[in-house]
Amino acid sequence: MSASTTIQILGGRLIDPANGIDRICDLFILNGKIAAVGDRPEGFDAHHTIDASGQIVCPGLVDLSARMREPGQEHIATISSEASAAAKAGITTLCCPPDTDPVIDSPAVVTLMVRRAKRAAKARLLPIGAMTQKLAGDHLSEMVALKRAGCVAMSNGYAPLANTLVERRALEYAATFGITAILRPEDRHLRNNGYAHEGPVSARLGLPGIPEAAESVAVARDLALAEHTGCRIHFHLLSSGTATRMIEQAQQQRLPVTANVAAHQLHLTEMDIEDFDSNCHLNPPLRSLADRDALRLALAKGVIGAICSDHQPLKDDAKEAPFPSTATGMSGLQTLLPLTLKLVDEGVLPLADAIARVTCGPADILDLPYGRLQVGSSADICIFDPNEHWVLKKDEIPSAGHNTPFIGWEFQGRVTHTLFEGRIVFQPDSSTAA
Repeated sequence: MSASTTIQILGGRLIDPANGIDRICDLFILNGKIAAVGDRPEGFDAHHTIDASGQIVCPGLVDLSARMREPGQEHIATISSEASAAAKAGITTLCCPPDTDPVIDSPAVVTLMVRRAKRAAKARLLPIGAMTQKLAGDHLSEMVALKRAGCVAMSNGYAPLANTLVERRALEYAATFGITAILRPEDRHLRNNGYAHEGPVSARLGLPGIPEAAESVAVARDLALAEHTGCRIHFHLLSSGTATRMIEQAQQQRLPVTANVAAHQLHLTEMDIEDFDSNCHLNPPLRSLADRDALRLALAKGVIGAICSDHQPLKDDAKEAPFPSTATGMSGLQTLLPLTLKLVDEGVLPLADAIARVTCGPADILDLPYGRLQVGSSADICIFDPNEHWVLKKDEIPSAGHNTPFIGWEFQGRVTHTLFEGRIVFQPDSSTAA
């Protein structure tokens, strides 16, 4: 279906938090854009009709952290395979961290990735540039050139910067050119060789622990540098309650700082590694129940403005060694929306707020024009049935990576259609509609 096709979506409950809309109304699409919300435009002739009665129509999801494994690890996954998985999950915008191979530290790599995503034509890929050359943490990258090539922010991924002075220089550079710096707060010395949250569970299992202070110490340092440099800082993948309280205080003081959390951190805790489940070997580690509840509270308050998948597809054998020897990460595209909706069922967030955390919330953090459905905006749309119950099965995971601890979990709410730039890229019984 071409972008010039006119589409009408009728009878759905339209929830667009960015524009304060939550009502039953129709949506009309022309030339890949939203043509009207509510009343049919004069002379509008629909080539295709989607009956959304009983379903929720919302902006396409915006994921701030999803690894494609391409370039460099195409044997694990590709941009095409993960863009297709994103379409089935209602995700239309994917931000890709810089730790590809080669690293996203040159305009050529940015151009390569964007071109391959456009060829796949299932979701928008927005690269995040490397803050330092080859992510080595020593020498700053050409951030301005990366921004001009299409990078939406700069980050050093999980790789620590060489020292605090390098971080200061990087943030000063970013601040000068209005670039958002994405930081994964972790003190590498306090992390040491840990594999799980430092607490009673890691002690009982004999696993070296990672203290909560590894995150909170780094947050304190980064906040001091944010105040000193004036750089916009986004804290990526928070895991501890202490860090959320520090960031809340900084926001009250008007520091330009934002934060996100991975969806799994809002549901799992250190208790989930009891049986040495390597699918729960994650970075940052699953922490205590008190930390999980603090993350939920920060999310409800808006201190944490976005939920991401932190999607990291792996081959099955990457999780088949003893716990400390397995690779970290989980495949998360398929559970981003259902885990977010589960927060509504558990009374953590109202539905509109939950949808905001995966649409306009992440978009606003990076000043992206997505995650909203006003007239003239890109017709990136997710339609889901909020009442459908389903169980996640390994052989039905759309991503090339099946590494997730949520296999066997029952969820409520399932995507029925996804539109990207006015084209239907996923619909029932057709994973290749386009």
